[in-house]
Amino acid sequence: MLKDITIGQYIARESIIHSLDARMKIILTTILIIALFTINTFNGFGVFSIFILIVILLSKIPFIKVIKGLKPILFLILLTLLIHVFLTKGGNVLWSWRFLSIESEGVYTGFFMVSRIFILILFTSLLTLTTSPLQLTDGIEYVLSPLKRFGVPAAELSMMMTIALRFIPTLLEEAEKIMKAQQARGADFESGNIINRAKSLIPLLVPLFISAFRRADDLALAMESRCYRGGEGRTRLHELEYSYYDFIALSIVLILAVTVYFF
Repeated sequence: MLKDITIGQYIARESIIHSLDARMKIILTTILIIALFTINTFNGFGVFSIFILIVILLSKIPFIKVIKGLKPILFLILLTLLIHVFLTKGGNVLWSWRFLSIESEGVYTGFFMVSRIFILILFTSLLTLTTSPLQLTDGIEYVLSPLKRFGVPAAELSMMMTIALRFIPTLLEEAEKIMKAQQARGADFESGNIINRAKSLIPLLVPLFISAFRRADDLALAMESRCYRGGEGRTRLHELEYSYYDFIALSIVLILAVTVYFF
């Protein structure tokens, strides 16, 4: 389960998607999110899904790796589906029992919302899978730079968000090691009801939090010893540069956004 979480992971590949500028990938992801929430038909979702499949193929990332990232949110998807199926009323009654009923409008709305969440997680995970943490930091700082005139610390915010994403896989690996160590000592994380399972996680969470605080302290000391200062005057070893591939990708995404809006 922990290995299936792909948030924050980066998979190095030689592909067109990886070579795109990090700033452009953040802008494209934002445009795609806006376009996704303007879709009103399943036909639009179909066009969007075909585009995402093409992007996955171009990124050379195993499709199974991307799909596994959806496993941790299956509970959220199922819960969303059930809420809409049983609470949204309208259309023909498909099934009823006492105070429960399923109507056609609820089924349509449920699968519509589930499709939107599914596609949203699918293509947003590609941002971290195809962008290194360093490039992502620089890209976020650039995108937030217009807010500096309003007093927003863009450099600090970008660094915090990137460090958070960077340490998600590390903490998951640490949690898995602790879980295996606790299981070797007789701990049971799978049997019993929900309350018992929640209580069994306490021996896992306490050492995990201690390890996280220790890593944060070590990182702060390392940054301070290297005289790290973000923001103005900071130079970079590798400067971000746009290429014609970035503008081609921007044109394709804009065409897609307009297409799914009127589809």
